[in-house]
Amino acid sequence: MSAVASLSQETTKKDSVPEIIAASMIGTAIEFYDNYCYSIAAASYFGLVFFTTVAKSNPALATLMSFVTFAVSFLARPFGSLLFGHFGDKLGRKKTLVVALMTMGISTFLVGVLPGYEQIGAWSVVILCLCRACQGIGLAGEWSGAALVATENAPADKRALYGSFPNLGAPIGFFCAYGINLLLTTSLSKDQMVAFGWRIPFLFSAVLVIIGLYVRARMSETPIFAKAAAEKRTSKHPLTDLLPYWKEVLLGTVAMGITYTLFYILGTWSLSYGVSGLNFTQPQYLGMQMVSVFFFAAFIIVGCLAADKYGRKRTLVVFTAATLVFSLFAPALLQHNVTTIMLFLCVGFVFMGGLFGPCGAYLPELFPTNVRYSGAGLSYNLAAIFGGAFAPSLATWLVENHGVMAVGWYMAVMAALALVALFLIKESKDKDYTK
Repeated sequence: MSAVASLSQETTKKDSVPEIIAASMIGTAIEFYDNYCYSIAAASYFGLVFFTTVAKSNPALATLMSFVTFAVSFLARPFGSLLFGHFGDKLGRKKTLVVALMTMGISTFLVGVLPGYEQIGAWSVVILCLCRACQGIGLAGEWSGAALVATENAPADKRALYGSFPNLGAPIGFFCAYGINLLLTTSLSKDQMVAFGWRIPFLFSAVLVIIGLYVRARMSETPIFAKAAAEKRTSKHPLTDLLPYWKEVLLGTVAMGITYTLFYILGTWSLSYGVSGLNFTQPQYLGMQMVSVFFFAAFIIVGCLAADKYGRKRTLVVFTAATLVFSLFAPALLQHNVTTIMLFLCVGFVFMGGLFGPCGAYLPELFPTNVRYSGAGLSYNLAAIFGGAFAPSLATWLVENHGVMAVGWYMAVMAALALVALFLIKESKDKDYTK
């Protein structure tokens, strides 16, 4: 009786809005900071550091191989989402998020102290891939848990808006990662960046993780999970209980795929292409990306407000269709011209924000409380593989073999597939989220 009473009391406890924002946003900010630091390093330095002999004869191939290590994290994510989803649905959101953040933080710090190819040979690449895989496992448990912390504390008519809290961590992480790299590239020479400068952003991640752990330790369990636990409606075997929802997982994955494709085309591949193919300096291109990310942040909120007012499905269909049209014209903007590049980046990030914002509500809404962590996490992380894992390397290969316009066709196909999935997903704006 005392345990049930304790759980019932827990259902009445609710964090303040600032506490909910901090707890849900801090982890995703670190997640995207880590990912973007890795993507910048892969695009600019890892070819020289970890594929040294290849870089001497074929720099483009060394960069392509670096992008393949970037994909390792995505391939590990489904395992992470199953692992953390199991414990998140069984033991609660709070404990699981703390462990996910620690896993992510330790792995990122180890990348920052890893010796290069010249010190330990091929082992450096093996260990890099292991760190990247562990990073992916931790990342997999982060977003879905953070989205539930936000949405399971939200008023019913503001669930998408609250779902924007973790998603706003993405532009914050982007801005921090690109900001610190811009500061370093303008302060250090290229040789210094290759020698030690690239490590600094990874080491700095430890400070962010400590702050995140402090915030997470103070937060309460979500009221909806606490109520389900008090009523003994939590799942003992979440992964088994998720099996009947395989269609929801599949549709969520495909609908979310274009979001990740657009993300890594704009943020990772275009940086590499802008420097090596369009002859911008890295500080110039990083500066343009940092300006454009404000459009990303603004339209995360715009997309969520629209999703609360007009519905998730209608909002996402509009932004996905607009992305399809943009994809057909975007490659023509990739010239050595600041105006056209800014148009490419800013318009792209407008659509990126509109797509990414509502996912904090519509993916969790596909699933009931007892498998929500597992289902939303699996959909999100399979979408990361489907849409983002190979986007930089595939775009690089397409340009080499078919020209830059092929990148636009690639994005258009992903947008068309997302539209099909969205038409098959039911509107969930008025769903009873407590069940």
